[in-house]
Amino acid sequence: MRLLLANPNTTASMTRAIAAGAAAVARADTVVEAVNPQAGPASIENDDDERRCVPGLLELLAEAARRPAEDRPDAYVVACFGDPGLDEARRMLDTPVLGIAQAAMHAAALAAGSFSVVTSMSATVPRAWQLAKAYTPSACVGVHACDIPVLRIDSDPSTIEPIGDLCAAALTGDGSRSIVLGCAAMARFAEPLRRRLGVPVVDGVAAATLLAEAIVPLVSR
Repeated sequence: MRLLLANPNTTASMTRAIAAGAAAVARADTVVEAVNPQAGPASIENDDDERRCVPGLLELLAEAARRPAEDRPDAYVVACFGDPGLDEARRMLDTPVLGIAQAAMHAAALAAGSFSVVTSMSATVPRAWQLAKAYTPSACVGVHACDIPVLRIDSDPSTIEPIGDLCAAALTGDGSRSIVLGCAAMARFAEPLRRRLGVPVVDGVAAATLLAEAIVPLVSR
């Protein structure tokens, strides 16, 4: 199986981290590829960034879909927690397209019943609530922003400490049973936070990778 993860922003270090996160959980026979556009926002931290990233994202997916059959992805992942362009991508492609927010929220709801989202900037909180109400209406009990810029999360491993503190406060304050990490740059924090907090901590990159591997055999011709 070939899986293409599309990072809608232009930051190559995030794309490499997304590829590493997917490869860490993927089966040995899954070919993991991650790409990003050359133009557009360097990070996605508000509604305007989401709108601006969609054209470049859709072009990446269209280019991959035009490859020869042997190199064409069997599934695609939109690797941004706002799931920008997800509906458009699904209308455009005839293979599975997963968003990391949808994958993470469903995984957390199935694993634990309820979850809190911990995201990056406060400007992304309304979008996270919008998606939660659409995807898992009764499972999301809180959305919280650490207000640490995405590119700092990507480059500064010490941001795990305030993010972990916010996760702990969300679990207590919301009475939730799991955490959904609301930013692709937080992916590498999932396992250490899981050990610290003692509850499921779901990263959307990993969730989407594993779900794609499960879904492709159901729809392959």
